[in-house]
Parts: sequence; structure tokens; C-alpha cells
Amino acid sequence: MTSTKRQLGLSIVELMIALAISSFLILGITQIYLDNRRSYAFQQNQAGNLENGRFATLTINHYLGKAGYRRNPSTLLEAVFPARAAGGGCQAFKAGHAITGLAASEGTGFCIRYQPQASEELDCQGEASGVEYDKAFPSAPASEGDLTLLAFKYEPSEGALQQGRLLCKSLNTATPQYGELLTGIADLRLDFGVGSNDVMEKKVSSYIPQADWSPDSGAIRSVRYALLLASRDRQRDSDDSKVLSDWLATAADATKSRIQKADNKSLYQVASSTQTIRNFMP
Repeated sequence: MTSTKRQLGLSIVELMIALAISSFLILGITQIYLDNRRSYAFQQNQAGNLENGRFATLTINHYLGKAGYRRNPSTLLEAVFPARAAGGGCQAFKAGHAITGLAASEGTGFCIRYQPQASEELDCQGEASGVEYDKAFPSAPASEGDLTLLAFKYEPSEGALQQGRLLCKSLNTATPQYGELLTGIADLRLDFGVGSNDVMEKKVSSYIPQADWSPDSGAIRSVRYALLLASRDRQRDSDDSKVLSDWLATAADATKSRIQKADNKSLYQVASSTQTIRNFMP
């Protein structure tokens, strides 16, 4: 006799249970993937802010460190840095001064001047200085044409905050034009540490916001700045940001309105420094 075996298969209940378990597993794996992706994006944007902050402070401090440089330190400051009228977006330089503020129409920024350290030294736009040196300490008096004159300007973005830029231009060229030096800057604050207009007095008596400073306020001996750095949009889960709230608490009304309007859940970081104009100090 022949025996027949019957293959019964899955019942509808078993199938539904299998589908339910599979769905829970897929949902769990998907959530883990999304959480890991969000965490990775957060860390990458925070790291980007940190890196931008380090690069920005190194760059700004580098150029501020050049302000007032003389190849022959025994030469009088007034001889190397003669008085210069306002122009090119910069306020006037008094005799012996190597740093000044931007004109009010230009916004936030500063201008510096210095002697190149070496022949054909590059400026912030990669242009070589036309000055050539054949001696370590030149004996001939310096002329105003030997100086490198640079203007630095903060340009806020009307759209995404991370598109704010720090620009630089060389006033030694025939047609000076601003070029991008740094980006990712949502806001910039700038204060000048001033002393007497007497270039022999090496003392900072007070700090004045750049917008309130004029050449009659005193010689700039120190520059204090703070940068608000912004990441890409939609990186925060919450509408609140402690860094942004603290920054806006002391911001001007126009700045506060601009940032609040443009904020789209970016991550923020503050980078700040105080740089003494070392070539003017003992």
C-alpha cells in the first residue's frame, strides 16, 4: 500500500505573526540608522564649527600680528607710518598708527598697514609686494609706497547664516576688490583697545566698540573680537540654542532681528580672542 503525506504550509495567523515581528525589526533597525545618521551629522557640524573657529582665530591673529611691523626697529614709528587720509573704505591713519577702523559705510572691520618682512611677500589676496630688499636692515628711510595696506570687512548673509564672510582687500592695487578670506560666520563683534595718541605710551586704557571708534579716540593697541560660527541648517532637534540665546542677549536690535529671522536650527559656536598689537608694545 502507498501512503500519501500532505504538506499543509503556514496558516494566516502564523503569517501575520511573522509579518508583525519583521515589521518591528525593520522599524527598530531603521530608527537606529536614523539616530546614528543624526548623531554623525551633529558631530560633523560641530567639528566643522570648531575647525572654522580655529582657522578664523589663527588667520585674524596672523594679520593683526603684522600690523605695525618695521624691518628696522630703530626707525621712528612716525617715519615709517606717516599720516594717511581716509580712503579705500578705511578711516584716516594718524602718524605712527598702523591700524584703523573701517568707514561707517563699510560696516564691521579694520585696516592695517605694515612693512613686508621679505621681498615680494604675499598679501591676503595672494598678490606679491613690489618691495625688494637687499639688506637685513635697510638704511634708507621707508616711503609710504613700501607699506602693505589691507582692509578687512565682515559681510553678513541675508540668507543662510553660515554664508556670512570675512573679506579682505589690498589697497596697494590699482583697483582694490574684496576677496573671501573666511566663511561660516553668522556674526562678528569687534572692539578696539585704545590708549593715548602718543605712540610712546604703551598702555590700553579702555575698549571701544569699532562702530564708536574714530582716529581721535586714541591709538589702537589691542583688538578684541568674537565670532559666531554657524553650521548647516536643520541640525538641531530643539528650537532653542544656549549659545545663540547668550549671543543675542547682548546683540544690537538690528543684528538680533537679522539672526532670529535667518536661524533655521543651525548649530552655533563662539570663537573669540584678544590680540595685542605686539609691534607697538614693549
